[in-house]
Amino acid sequence: MTSTEPTVLWDRDDAVATITLNRPRARNALTAEMKDALLAALGLAATEPAVRAVVLTGAGEAFCAGQDLREHADVLASGEEPTGTVRRHYNPIITTIMTMAKPVIAAVNGGAAGAGASLALACDFRIAAQRASLLMAFARVGLGADSGASWTLQRLAGAARAAELLMLAEPLGAEAARAAGLFTEVVPDGEAGPRAAELARRLAAGPTAAYAGIKAQLLYSATHGLEESLENEARVQAGLGGTTDHRAATSAFLSREKPVFRGR
Repeated sequence: MTSTEPTVLWDRDDAVATITLNRPRARNALTAEMKDALLAALGLAATEPAVRAVVLTGAGEAFCAGQDLREHADVLASGEEPTGTVRRHYNPIITTIMTMAKPVIAAVNGGAAGAGASLALACDFRIAAQRASLLMAFARVGLGADSGASWTLQRLAGAARAAELLMLAEPLGAEAARAAGLFTEVVPDGEAGPRAAELARRLAAGPTAAYAGIKAQLLYSATHGLEESLENEARVQAGLGGTTDHRAATSAFLSREKPVFRGR
């Protein structure tokens, strides 16, 4: 791969945007340039009205190996703050994925380690190839979790399993990750991308305004009590109750017709 090739690829097929991490020879390890490009691509997906669902995947045989440690070593040698990229890159990337008013599907085509695993965990769905694995590699280089892993991992797998995966830093195979609630579905090698695209098309044709409301409700309720969450549900429902989608879907149900959702 030449240095002129983009490190992040963007493609839109009708209402589905696909963002591909594109450093296959480096197992899609994340450089500063690549993180800037990824954040820009996610921002475009979040704001482009024609996009109703997003797929995030990696080129080649890996999903993402996490931080590029060669570049990281250069930062250490320069005396620059070595973890400045957490606030500058990783935090806004994860926030954009999790707060985007559209479903995001990770097509985990191979290994996902460190921040790469965190990227997958931040998505709403994770379709994994049989060869895929998760490795919470942070402790292996003497670091704690970042890129949202301390938040997402324990909510998906439980606090005890999160501590085990983060502290022991041992890889988890695809089937074990699915059993732990970390992968949505495991498919044969080579089929993660097509299956994720199929799911994205289904979601894109669905009630995307409702999906946005559900994402916001889940994020809110994760850090609020029952009474506050009930009130937030009422607020979200009040907004969705006035949408064209809700009214059209209710009418279609009564008429025994298939609803058509416009996302508004």
